[in-house]
Amino acid sequence: MSTVVSTDGTTIACTVTGSGPAVVLVDGAIGHRAFDPGVAVAEQLSAHHTVWAYDRRGRGGSGDTAPFAVEREIEDLAAVIAAAGGSAAVFGISSGAALALRAAAAGVGVRRLAVYEPPFSTEEGQSERFVGYVGELEEALAEGRRGDAVAAFMTFVGMPAEAVDGMRAAPVWPLFEAVAPTLAYDAAALGARTGGTVPVDVLARIAAPTLVLDGGASPELLRAPSAAVAAAVPGAEYRTLADQTHEVAAGALVPELVTFFA
Repeated sequence: MSTVVSTDGTTIACTVTGSGPAVVLVDGAIGHRAFDPGVAVAEQLSAHHTVWAYDRRGRGGSGDTAPFAVEREIEDLAAVIAAAGGSAAVFGISSGAALALRAAAAGVGVRRLAVYEPPFSTEEGQSERFVGYVGELEEALAEGRRGDAVAAFMTFVGMPAEAVDGMRAAPVWPLFEAVAPTLAYDAAALGARTGGTVPVDVLARIAAPTLVLDGGASPELLRAPSAAVAAAVPGAEYRTLADQTHEVAAGALVPELVTFFA
């Protein structure tokens, strides 16, 4: 493990594996270096690249510094890219894809960019649900109810209430509660104040070659944002991985990344 220091002094923990051109992985909500699919993706990619897997601020081995803004997470990614040599390919998944897209638009040394199913809102009802979720999340976090914050997230992404109740007794639940405040960071990356709609004006500023991926077995709720992002990023490629869902298998994903990053 190594660390880098972000602009505001926050320490960001990284694991560096493999050799070759640098690739930085950006996790989605709750995830960090210890969780799949990132672990499997890093392992398989490291046969072709130097892979930088990092804990986003507030997670795992990384620190955190108040007050939060999306710009701080962009600076964190920029610090990792700087440590990787100043330029790197970047892969972001789910809400980590939203962060990676904003970072690429900010011009932080993203050589090539690949994203998988950034969960922006593309329908009016979906946007309203997102705003409601953000309000519930912020209230729970303000009152110190981390477990309720995690439950709100899981319910929002479609987990049945009885399944959420069962998860509360699982050994992994304390790990989820530990990173609960970062759920607000993911919401911010998606656009908490705009209903999570596709930020077309931001995406139009991306100059790096970009690949947008989704899963053929994912619901239209996730595939539609991927298509919209691909249409908004200049020159972006759009590809669907057959039989894959939002929980994409590394074996299906990594060959696409290796080809594109080459």
